[in-house]
Amino acid sequence: MRHAKQGKKLGVDAPHRKAMLGNMVCSLVEHGRIRTTVTKAKEARPLAEKMITLAKRGDLHARRQALARLRSNDAVHALFTEVAPKFAGRPGGYTRIIRLGPRPGDAAEMAYLELVE
Repeated sequence: MRHAKQGKKLGVDAPHRKAMLGNMVCSLVEHGRIRTTVTKAKEARPLAEKMITLAKRGDLHARRQALARLRSNDAVHALFTEVAPKFAGRPGGYTRIIRLGPRPGDAAEMAYLELVE
């Protein structure tokens, strides 16, 4: 039984899940909005919020922590130089999930995960 376990498994093993969520956050930082399933969006949202909070701190240690999780120099640079200054005065709630309805192929519930303006 999964008593007191955090997060969903998403049908993949732990390294795959970690890489997938990191890639989703990288795409979110680069494009401002990504289209994914509702479950994946709900799992990627806390990671995205944590990365933006790190970027707001702005020091070298925060940059290295973000790079360890996202593994993309371009995404981390964009996160620290473009995204973080937009949210400097905001205490949290940097992303939103907008539901789109079922996907035609398999009826999976789809959603946009996007940065709040």
